[in-house]
Amino acid sequence: MRNILLSLVLLFAAISSAIAQELTVKSFKLASSDLTAQTQPRKDLNDRNCALIKVGIGLQGVQFEGGIMGNVENKTGEYWVYMPQGNRQLKVKHTNYAPVMVTFADYGVEKLESNRTYELIVVTYPQYAITQNVTNQSLDSQHSTPQTHQTVSDNTISIPVKGRISIDMVRVEAGTFTMGATAEMKDPYDNEKPTHQVTLTNDYYIGKYEVTQALWQAVMGNNPSYSKNYNLPVECVSWDDCQEFISKLNHITGKTFRLPTEAEWEYAARGGNKSRGYQYSGSNNLSDVAWYDDNSSNTTHAVGTKQPNELGIYDMSGNVWEWCQDRLGAYSSSSQVNPTGANSGSYRVSRGGSWCEFARLCRSSCRDLTSPGNRNYDLGLRLVLSE
Repeated sequence: MRNILLSLVLLFAAISSAIAQELTVKSFKLASSDLTAQTQPRKDLNDRNCALIKVGIGLQGVQFEGGIMGNVENKTGEYWVYMPQGNRQLKVKHTNYAPVMVTFADYGVEKLESNRTYELIVVTYPQYAITQNVTNQSLDSQHSTPQTHQTVSDNTISIPVKGRISIDMVRVEAGTFTMGATAEMKDPYDNEKPTHQVTLTNDYYIGKYEVTQALWQAVMGNNPSYSKNYNLPVECVSWDDCQEFISKLNHITGKTFRLPTEAEWEYAARGGNKSRGYQYSGSNNLSDVAWYDDNSSNTTHAVGTKQPNELGIYDMSGNVWEWCQDRLGAYSSSSQVNPTGANSGSYRVSRGGSWCEFARLCRSSCRDLTSPGNRNYDLGLRLVLSE
C-alpha cells in the first residue's frame, strides 16, 4: 500500500510539474491620483519625463521587454518600469511561466503619456485554463471526451468540441438585403459594384467569434499562428487548411460546419434583419468594433474585446480577414437567391479587413481575393453551421 501511495504521489508531482503555467493580465489602468512619475521621474532619450508602470505580480525574477528606459526597480510587492511616452506594449517574462504581451489598448489606454503613472496587475494561471471563446472555459487535452449535448440560449447555441472547448454560434434569420456598395459604404472598390438584391431562404448559425487558436489546437493538434495566445484568432491558415480543419471538426462533433458563403458573411456582418445600416459591422465608428491599423499596435487581439454588431457577433470588421467558401466572381445587378459565388476561378474570397489594414478595407461590403494556398498572418476564419 505504501508503494502504491508513493507512486501516486510521484505521478501527481510529475503531472503537476508538466502543466505549463502562464502569466495573465488581471488589470491595467491609469493611476490618475498617483504622482510618482512626476515626483520620481526618469528621462527618455529626448530628455522628456517617462511614463511609469507599477507592476504588481508577486514573483521574484520577473523580466520586462519593450523600450524600457534604464533598470527596472524591484520594490516591495511590485516592479517599477519606466517607458517613454507613446509606447503601446510591454512584455512580461519569467523563467517558470509562459510570457504575456500587454497591449495597452486592450485596456482602454491607446499609448503611454509622459509624467503619468499606470498600474498593471499580472497573475499566474495554468496555461490550460486560458479561455478559447471568452466564456471562462478551460482548455483540456485534445484527447478529452467531448460533452454530449449542446447548450441553447435565445438566438445562440454552444456546441461542445473536446473537453470543455466549445463553439458559440449566433442564429441569423433568413432574409433579403442589398449586397455590395450601398450608400453608406464610403469610397467603395469597383468589385463591390453593382449593388444587387440577395435573398437567403434558410436560417443559419455563424460563429460568435473568429476561430481561436485554442479551438484550432484542440482539433488539429497544432497552432500555426504567428502571434500565439489561445484567445487570439488563429491565423496563417490557408483556405485548404481550413477545409481540413472543418472536416476534422465535423468528424469530432457530428455536425456540418463550413465556411460562410460571401453573401451569408455580408448579411451577418450588416446585422441581418436587425441591420441599422452601418458602414462597418456594428458601428459607423470603426474603433468601437474593430482592431485595425490605427489601434491594433500591429498585432491581433483577443476575440470579443470590441463591441459586437446588431446580432451580437464580434470582430466581423478588423482583427483578421476571414475566409469565405466562394470563388471570387464579378457582381451582377440581377437579384440572386442563395448565391455561392463563381463556378470557376483561382481565387477565394476573404472578408472583414484586419489588424494591419486601414478603415476602407474593414467595411462590410469590402471584398478581397487570395489564392487558396496562401497563409498570411492576418488571415483566419469564422464558421457557419447550417440548420
